[in-house]
Amino acid sequence: MQNRNFAFPGVGIIAGVAVLLLALCLQLGLSANRNSITWDEDNHIYSGYMSWKTRDFGLNPEHPPLVKLVATLPLLSMDLKLPAMEDRNFKFQGFLGGKDFLFKNDADTMLFRARMAAAIFTLLLAMLVFWVAKEMFGTGAGFISLALLVFDPNLMAHGAVVATDAALSCFLFATVYAFYRYAKSPSLGRCVLVGLCGGLALASKHTAILLFPILLILCITEIFRETQSSGQQAEETRGQRARRFAGTFVLASVIAIAILWAFYGFRYAARPAPLQLNPPFAEFVNQLQSRSDVWLLSTVGRLHLLPESYLFGLADVRYMSYAYTSFLFGKIYPHGVWFYFPAAFAIKSSLTFLLLFLLSLWAIVRSRLKGRREILFLTIPPAFYLFVAMAAGMNIGVRHILPIYAFLTVLAGGAAWQYIKADRRWAIPIGALLIFQAVSTTRAFPAYLAYANELWGGPSQTHKYLTDSNADWAQQLKATKKYLDEHGIKNCWFVYFGEGVIDTSYYGIPCTQLPTADSLWIREPADAPPSIDGTFLISAGNLSGYEFGPGSLNPYEQFKSLTPKAVIDYGVFVYEGHFDIPLAASLGHFQKAQAFFARKQLQEALVEAEQAHALAPDWVKTNAMLGDICAAMGHQEEARSHYEKALVMAKTIEPEFQSGRVEGLEKKLSQSKQ
Repeated sequence: MQNRNFAFPGVGIIAGVAVLLLALCLQLGLSANRNSITWDEDNHIYSGYMSWKTRDFGLNPEHPPLVKLVATLPLLSMDLKLPAMEDRNFKFQGFLGGKDFLFKNDADTMLFRARMAAAIFTLLLAMLVFWVAKEMFGTGAGFISLALLVFDPNLMAHGAVVATDAALSCFLFATVYAFYRYAKSPSLGRCVLVGLCGGLALASKHTAILLFPILLILCITEIFRETQSSGQQAEETRGQRARRFAGTFVLASVIAIAILWAFYGFRYAARPAPLQLNPPFAEFVNQLQSRSDVWLLSTVGRLHLLPESYLFGLADVRYMSYAYTSFLFGKIYPHGVWFYFPAAFAIKSSLTFLLLFLLSLWAIVRSRLKGRREILFLTIPPAFYLFVAMAAGMNIGVRHILPIYAFLTVLAGGAAWQYIKADRRWAIPIGALLIFQAVSTTRAFPAYLAYANELWGGPSQTHKYLTDSNADWAQQLKATKKYLDEHGIKNCWFVYFGEGVIDTSYYGIPCTQLPTADSLWIREPADAPPSIDGTFLISAGNLSGYEFGPGSLNPYEQFKSLTPKAVIDYGVFVYEGHFDIPLAASLGHFQKAQAFFARKQLQEALVEAEQAHALAPDWVKTNAMLGDICAAMGHQEEARSHYEKALVMAKTIEPEFQSGRVEGLEKKLSQSKQ
């Protein structure tokens, strides 16, 4: 049966869209209530609330303010206790202040309200996807695209979290769509709309700056289009089109930047007087490895072309991209790898999405999907965005390429609908695929973050391939509490991914917290005995070892080879028995030695450092710490001995992951010989 036309009555369209949006709302609301707070959310909520109350944009400058402001709007009517403002590094103030702000108030109520407010961006994105697919390819394409998006596991994972990814996905997609409508029918109003949407994107996340090259590329494709539509555009020469699109690009860019400034109250300074960024902007920017980055950001700051907080955040994005290791297919890399995001895309996307995406590519190749302009507007933005992400080196989650899904969903929906229109028998396999995705996604509830498709073994296997926000973003505390209660466990040990920035006691977790890389970074004291007995829990992010490094650098490496008694929400692994953890115990003493050394209590520091060294004699950090203490005490020969041993270990034990220590150790060794 070929070439059948399908009609959708107006009431049926409204009802169908409403049902799918209701399904989306239910998933978002239930998961938001079921999951505990994730790694960054207390920081976002605290800084957003303070931005409302004091116009302070310096507590969380690594992210623009839009999402934080919207998420905390429902909190303004609550009577909340504020933590004392301390003059400490912006990350410490943001995370530790956020921890106090949430957990010394009603954290559950605050978090649910903030998450539901943030979910507005996800709902808006879903409506946009339907509308865009409908306009480009027809109502049937709109329904297929919306159904695909409503049960997309990655959108479910991040759609009701107080973070920036869903909002960026919404407004980047909206900006490109607004520009598409302008390209079809140019007008000043549509040009202004491009700028407004672009400004909201810029105020959502720093990677929205990729909109400028994306729009520029789309401008070029429009300028060189051979086939023009009727009307004004058809009468233009290529030169006239070039001038018009150049003017459009400039005007939209100016409006977008003006919108960004508006979210910072048209004030350059990140913080209200007399508060200052800590560290100062100039000092922080000069820590960047790229001198061109230093020059560019410093120049823009000196000329006050963009708000200070926004520039500081751009610098932080560049700075953090140098620092992150990568974890992929069970291997830890000391830096980003170009194939990370294609691999994460293949693992984290549903099979339905992948198959329909491949179908859309086949439809394009076979010229079954019509509309050259539509295809370009749906393929250029995600392709460019993915290319930049692959080169950026920050490999911590598929959420960083979440914006590409909206474009590819519309493309897939459009292709699927073209096949159905050509032969209605296609409706059966495509409908089956959509049902399969709904089942596959909802089976992962509420742990959407850990989703992996069936080719990779499902969410129970995700931790073997990926980590961080792909599998474990510290969201399992409610489920962990339930497990401990059901099994009558009152004494336990916990290596928790959110240690230091999340208060586990709020959720009633009775476990003793053990040291993690993040607890060391946040300076949260965490003692550990050399051996433990009983129930031991470890988060998937910590089990991977990607923050410490591979092999002997990871104090919890042994647990990778052990079979857990249980796994909670695919992200917390439970073990029972006797375990020797000398390296973890060493970290507790090492941390105390650092604190004493910073206060110049050298004798106390020496005692703790010697205990740390006795437990981990072959660790670089314990030998380097002993060297520092001995040097400060004037024992140069002993210091030199410890530095020499540390240097040898840095060059021979997982040297790729310790190369950053070599230069500093060589300098200290040289000074000890003088």
